[in-house]
Amino acid sequence: MVVGWVDNKKNLNIMEERYESNPREVEMMNTEELRENFLMEELFEDGEANFVYSHYDRMVVGGVVPTKGDIVLDTFDALKSDYFLERREIGIINVGGKGSITGDGETFDVEKLSCVYLGKGTKDVSFSSADAKNPARFYCFSALAHMTHPSKLYTKEDALPVTLGSSDTANERTIYKYIHNDGIASCQVVMGLTVMHKGSVWNTMPPHTHDRRSELYLYFDVPENHGVMHFMGDPQQTRHLWVQNEQAIISPPWSIHAGSGTASYSFIWAMAGENKDFTDMDFVELNDIM
Repeated sequence: MVVGWVDNKKNLNIMEERYESNPREVEMMNTEELRENFLMEELFEDGEANFVYSHYDRMVVGGVVPTKGDIVLDTFDALKSDYFLERREIGIINVGGKGSITGDGETFDVEKLSCVYLGKGTKDVSFSSADAKNPARFYCFSALAHMTHPSKLYTKEDALPVTLGSSDTANERTIYKYIHNDGIASCQVVMGLTVMHKGSVWNTMPPHTHDRRSELYLYFDVPENHGVMHFMGDPQQTRHLWVQNEQAIISPPWSIHAGSGTASYSFIWAMAGENKDFTDMDFVELNDIM
């Protein structure tokens, strides 16, 4: 993992890049190659900010963990911009201890599972933790933007939680939609999270694809010594990856994205692409999956 972060002493303007893979290429990948292309294993490091630039819909994903004072969101050579949000917007969800995010002088106090949106043109962005021993763990998702929307804080209560699924099918879950057409306004970022209920392990069943959007999953609150089996790939050429706590995975538009854990867990879903319609999903019949 290549690190990109800045504080008063360091300025490392480096960002890892991931290029696109077509379905036929993925069919021929072994496990190591699948992990190298799609799985991000070390986003969250104490005192650092790690970012990955994906060429799928120009998405940028990152993890920021302030433990040694504030961390400032700097630009990166890969963005070819004077500052990070010059041509971008960003959604940020905290999966750790209490912290705060400041954008152009406006500070948002962020509890666990709360979300902050910062619009295009926000120049000065910094992250901090209320307690370095229990730091905030900010998951960041950014996409290109063509206009400016107001910065905003949303709590999980603001997100009007919806419970779906059933214990009978082991997929009872509560969905929190933060950035979408009826929530925080954005250009193309769609973002929220799903919390599995106790005893439920399957997410997104039946699986689907997004032919007009790419998606990223971050699995978190996965108990120690447990994991999630993530299923991806063309519906007739499925592949799987073993994913651990606080690891993220890229889902191309043509790929299914579903997982089953060895215990209950949570995950953040974030999308970018041609539209923002949350229900724009091409479902796959379970009997048609191979």
